Amino acid sequence: MIGKGKSISHTRASMSYGWNQEKDAEIVLKEFLHGDSPTEITQEFKMLQDQNYHCTKNTLSFVISPTIEDGKRLAAKDLQAITKRFIHEMKLGERQAIAFVHQDKDHKHIHLYVNRIDFKGVAYNDSFIGKRSQLAAEKVAEHMGLTTVKQVQFEKEFNLKEIRSEIKRRHDLTMKQFKPKSFDDYVKTMQVNGVKVIPTINNQNKLQGFRFEFDGHNLKGSEVHRNMSMGNIGKQIAGVPRSKVLESNTVSVNLAGKMVDLTPNLALKITKFIIKKAIDKGIGY
Repeated sequence: MIGKGKSISHTRASMSYGWNQEKDAEIVLKEFLHGDSPTEITQEFKMLQDQNYHCTKNTLSFVISPTIEDGKRLAAKDLQAITKRFIHEMKLGERQAIAFVHQDKDHKHIHLYVNRIDFKGVAYNDSFIGKRSQLAAEKVAEHMGLTTVKQVQFEKEFNLKEIRSEIKRRHDLTMKQFKPKSFDDYVKTMQVNGVKVIPTINNQNKLQGFRFEFDGHNLKGSEVHRNMSMGNIGKQIAGVPRSKVLESNTVSVNLAGKMVDLTPNLALKITKFIIKKAIDKGIGY
């Protein structure tokens, strides 16, 4: 579950969005209020807000978002319970408040508006309200057995680790099985192994690296593995007998029938490796 919060001054406009019938808006909570429209509710808020003329951003606006899977099984009474618990965690009791659920999309979420000015005319302290909103949502999720942001983050990191390992495995298989002799060969043979390799061209129209697309993920080579930067891939290709990693000893490579210049640093790194390799073999350069 994600919680977001901020102080606003445009109460009626924001509340009109929350009460948008096109989004299948449904009221799930109404505290100390009688109005039946954004204008009427705003006027009720204003009666208290006029007691504190120092505070201009005098309405608190929150969005509480369960995960899509959690949202599918949450009924109106559950959403009301979430909202009440959130208000409790934020220490916002005994204030005018109204909450709507939007369910026009798969991602069901709650819009909550609370009067920042209480019945004594005192303004709620909104310091670090964004961070506190997220912490409150975490506590609500834990209390109600819902998925927390930490759990979602863990799953994402775990899945990403699996994706990186699989791309690296297919890279190693490509180098061992096909022994590509050029960057163009590498791109084509990685495609055969189910990984799309996308050249990254900088503002100077020079090739500076590759991105790898697999199973809905798009990662830089260095994000996949430290050995999968373009410079390191170039070194691996240069180690293949009769490789053509650079075209005719220039700083260009052939990709899909087009000649593309490498960035100077990348060309230098690969050239140095080729020279060292030649010297090591004792064949001169």
